[in-house]
Amino acid sequence: MQQAVVKVGEWVVTPSINQIARDGRQLILEPRLIDLLLYFTRHPDVVLSRDELIDNVWTRNIVTNHVVTQCVSELRKSLKDGEEASPEYIITVPKRGYKLTAAVTWLTDEETTQPAKACELPEPVIVEITPELLASSAQHSAAPLNQKPLCRSIWVWLLFFLALASCVTMIGLATFRPSTPVAIRQFMLNPRDIDIRFENGSTCSNWASQKAYVVGVSNLMTTSLNTFSTFFVHDKTNYPFHDPSSSGKTLTISFVNQRHYRAQQCFMSVQLIDNAQHAIMFEKRYFITSDNQLTVVADLLSTLSSALKEPWPARMTQVLTMSLPSQGIAMQQFYLAYHMMLNGDIDSLNTASALLNDVVQRWPDYTYAFAEKTLIDLLRHLLQPFDDKKALELDENIARVNTLPGISESAIYYQIKTIDLLDKGKVEQAEITINKAIVLEMSWMNYVLLGKVYEMEGANRLASDAYITAFNLRPGDNTLYWIKNSIFQTSLENMVPYLAHFIKEAER
Repeated sequence: MQQAVVKVGEWVVTPSINQIARDGRQLILEPRLIDLLLYFTRHPDVVLSRDELIDNVWTRNIVTNHVVTQCVSELRKSLKDGEEASPEYIITVPKRGYKLTAAVTWLTDEETTQPAKACELPEPVIVEITPELLASSAQHSAAPLNQKPLCRSIWVWLLFFLALASCVTMIGLATFRPSTPVAIRQFMLNPRDIDIRFENGSTCSNWASQKAYVVGVSNLMTTSLNTFSTFFVHDKTNYPFHDPSSSGKTLTISFVNQRHYRAQQCFMSVQLIDNAQHAIMFEKRYFITSDNQLTVVADLLSTLSSALKEPWPARMTQVLTMSLPSQGIAMQQFYLAYHMMLNGDIDSLNTASALLNDVVQRWPDYTYAFAEKTLIDLLRHLLQPFDDKKALELDENIARVNTLPGISESAIYYQIKTIDLLDKGKVEQAEITINKAIVLEMSWMNYVLLGKVYEMEGANRLASDAYITAFNLRPGDNTLYWIKNSIFQTSLENMVPYLAHFIKEAER
């Protein structure tokens, strides 16, 4: 039996073909979204909780709250159809659920189908055939076969050859005209923009830990400069392309083998170039050990401050004291975990959590590592829900982060709280929380989370802006993966078409 057709606001919903249509435009939705919309239409202007939706739409399949929230968000976007001024069809009722506010009309067969009208044929006209009629018809239809005007044929052929000659002339002109020189586009360099690049590939030993150290230090420099200075820094350590850049300065990090005291040793080379002047602003080489990693970071930040004429504020010193450990070996393991977290997939997050668990056990005073592990465990829970025991432990850890000195007013605390609020469907509170994190820290992760908040609110343009900002801060596959897969799935082509096009062009 075919399902009934229903009109919701301006949309006509045809469940049998998973279609919604209005003003001649048809959209095909996923069957689950159609089922969700139909359940709302059967309960118009009624607040429906997530549990009720799971019971009746998902029929108690194992799903989490954020799956329901994501489906509602996708349905909202489809009903808006890209029109920001379009009215809200489904609203969020805080702490209760969702409500369909649009008018619902169930259509009858007569309203959904247009029966064809019977064709009315005219009465036949009877004509009597007589010899006189045949004679008259033959007289009018007979035409002389030999009276084709010769003049007309000549003019037709003349026009044909004239048109052919014109076409040949135009093709010749187009073929032999001189080619126009192609102008090479130049970029106006911005002296307040800095690119941080990492030259991959090294014969040094311990390459994995060295690369993780560079990625961690680059993130530290990027976030510090973007938050506490007038410079705008792009962390391109994960960016595989070398396309033209408008940044006025480039900081390049690489590992090089160099002979030192009659032996080959591996050094970390750091070089800051002024691209407008083609001048080296500073160049240093560090021999990295597990004992001097904190000293190297301190010297690098001091050198950077002097070269850029940018003194560090007291607030930055407080943040660094909170986020950095007191032992170099703890920093090395923390950066290994951070490097794994950047991948974003469940296996990498599991590895990162295990590494941080070891850090927390060995250095319990390093509270920032505990907060980082809590954030990663929350992301793991969203990808693969924990059992009741582990979920309860996670809730206790989230509550504990709020009590840690210095952490409760840091960006990572508000990141944890934002993800937790999104998981519970509290989108409005999540928006307030993530904006507090952005005030404290300008980082790629904060803008990914801001994009997720806006996307769940149906503010697609604002979500696109946030995702592009995140990619600007840290371009590369890692950030793209987080945009597409963290918290919930995001279609890059539908949500951020500019970014999708940019990646395709860069890959050519």
